[in-house]
Amino acid sequence: MLLVCPHCGTRNRVPEARLADDPSCGRCGQPVAPARPVVLGDADLSAYLQGTEAPVVVDFWAAWCGPCRAYAPHFEQLAAARPELRFVKVDSDAAPRASAALQIRSIPTTLLFVGGREVARQSGAMSSSKLGVWIDTALR
Repeated sequence: MLLVCPHCGTRNRVPEARLADDPSCGRCGQPVAPARPVVLGDADLSAYLQGTEAPVVVDFWAAWCGPCRAYAPHFEQLAAARPELRFVKVDSDAAPRASAALQIRSIPTTLLFVGGREVARQSGAMSSSKLGVWIDTALR
């Protein structure tokens, strides 16, 4: 499976069976499949989505948003429990081009990408169990 390093942007081939083993980037040595969400923005989100073969769950949020702050621990909890998925946080205030390109109208908004294509979208905060059900339903 190809994964884009969230630190340097290099594409890395990682066997699916090793996703939970904290694989490192062949170029920069940083983790390519961390068990927590990675922070991306305007400069690197598109390349990450296009180059990563694993399903990518993206949370658009903002620091001033109460529901976003309440949702964050649930998003992080599921990221730790689901190594076969990649989890990304995008601050909508710091990434206005990505927010506009993906037509983010409210936050928090969660998007699911497969093969670089958006396959599902959900506005509003969810519990980790509800988020897991939403992802599994969308991937079927």
